[in-house]
Amino acid sequence: MIRIVIADDHAIVREGLQRIVSAADDMEVVAEAADGNEVMQRVRETDFDVLVLDLSMPGRSGMEMIKWVRAEKPRSRILVLSMHQELQYAVRAIKAGASGYLTKESATAQLVQALRKIATGGAYVSAEVAEQLALGAMPGAAPALPHESLSDREFEVFRLIAAGVSVTDIAARLHLSVKTVSTHKSNLMHKLGLHNQSELIRYALKHELTDQLDP
Repeated sequence: MIRIVIADDHAIVREGLQRIVSAADDMEVVAEAADGNEVMQRVRETDFDVLVLDLSMPGRSGMEMIKWVRAEKPRSRILVLSMHQELQYAVRAIKAGASGYLTKESATAQLVQALRKIATGGAYVSAEVAEQLALGAMPGAAPALPHESLSDREFEVFRLIAAGVSVTDIAARLHLSVKTVSTHKSNLMHKLGLHNQSELIRYALKHELTDQLDP
């Protein structure tokens, strides 16, 4: 029996995922979590095979959560389930330690298949994501776009600024000081060659980095 933990801050999403999993005779949901703190608690207290993790939950950033889970339980497997466009986030999630990535719109059709593959040691990503990972692993490979050179934390700050979240609110959301967030903002603006927030927002829109954010 494949034991699943579902982590998503929306109860209706957790209920829908629970129904999909329950319809399969070889897996069961053993715990649920609604924020980053609950994820930490469930991971520490629960025996499970796969964590289904929403990339945008209160408490900690998704990439930080992936790295923490992998450090806490190295043998655990993580399937990221996100509303975000796949190519912009999937490569980062896999590099952070996730075993698979699904968009929420494809979960109904692909969730059970993805869970079975990941639980048996495989990976579950699209062909496009696999290609990006392969290209990035080649010797001398350079980021194709400027935002791909951002660290995970800089990318998270960038995404939130583009969504209209203030530096103060970003600091509270990511459990950082305002000074630290301001430093990340300054660094990412430099890396992207941007001079003000209007340019940052235009860049985010051009590269479709603002889809369905949850500020």
